[in-house]
Amino acid sequence: MALATTVLVGGGVGTAAYTKTRSHGSNESQSVADTTTAGPSASSTTSAASSSGVSHAVAAKVSTEPAVDWDKALSDALDNVTGGADARYSVAILDTKSGKSAVHGDGSYDTASIVKVDILASLLLQAQDDNRHLTTQENAYAKVMIQNSDNTAATALWKSIGYADGLEAANKRLGLTETAGGSGVLWGLTQTTAADQLKLLKAVFGDSSVLSNASQAYIQTLMGQVETDQDWGVPSAATGDYAVKNGWLQRTTTLLWDINSIGRVTADGHTYLVAVVSKGSTTQAKGIALVEEAAQAAVKGFTKAAEEATS
Repeated sequence: MALATTVLVGGGVGTAAYTKTRSHGSNESQSVADTTTAGPSASSTTSAASSSGVSHAVAAKVSTEPAVDWDKALSDALDNVTGGADARYSVAILDTKSGKSAVHGDGSYDTASIVKVDILASLLLQAQDDNRHLTTQENAYAKVMIQNSDNTAATALWKSIGYADGLEAANKRLGLTETAGGSGVLWGLTQTTAADQLKLLKAVFGDSSVLSNASQAYIQTLMGQVETDQDWGVPSAATGDYAVKNGWLQRTTTLLWDINSIGRVTADGHTYLVAVVSKGSTTQAKGIALVEEAAQAAVKGFTKAAEEATS
């Protein structure tokens, strides 16, 4: 599927869905030193019998839909998900239809290559501010950065946006408050949280965003066309379409792995935004397995809680 060599950042709507076959495996390595609650609602009506002058109150109808503790529902779903003694992870999820969201786990994590979505969002915001198209070179870099997770392209665009300062300036507008850009050219060591990555996904896929419709559609399209060896992670929880960006990085001092996955998935009639970040896995394969298990459990748990709340 071909992408246009330019993207309008000022308006227009265009979003396409792509379905892909999942395939495990990856070949990326970054050259860095170690460097509302649903509460009950009530409605009532009152009718007057004008002929008799007597008012007859109609009994109020109160919804019996139970309140759901969504954070607890997510935590319960992830209760048996562990990645080994040294591994840690955090998950954030949002049901786009209901607006219900939850976060499990805390702490900061290296972004590895999931920051490439943030880099592209920052570039597009700057282009919007300048009322211009992305250049042919910027388009080429953006395409391989997201679809192939190309590090050379990421470094070029990282420099273009103004390194960490440019990323953080954009993130203030995108709503990210717990993300700090990596030092110098070490964009993969940007620190973030699952909650902040969910905010980034909302900026990319949500109805209300500082990104223009065209900018959102551009990022969505690229995330929907990643190479088949990079469509693991949150897509494992999908029963339908998905869009994804993954990140993986082995730390040089510990030899342990950072494995992250963010994206949008459709599953059992719901559309979810899901962010899973992790660190401390002894192998890349174990880290991928952890992220996939967490994503699957989170989506299943949220779907079950939603169904029970409305049954």
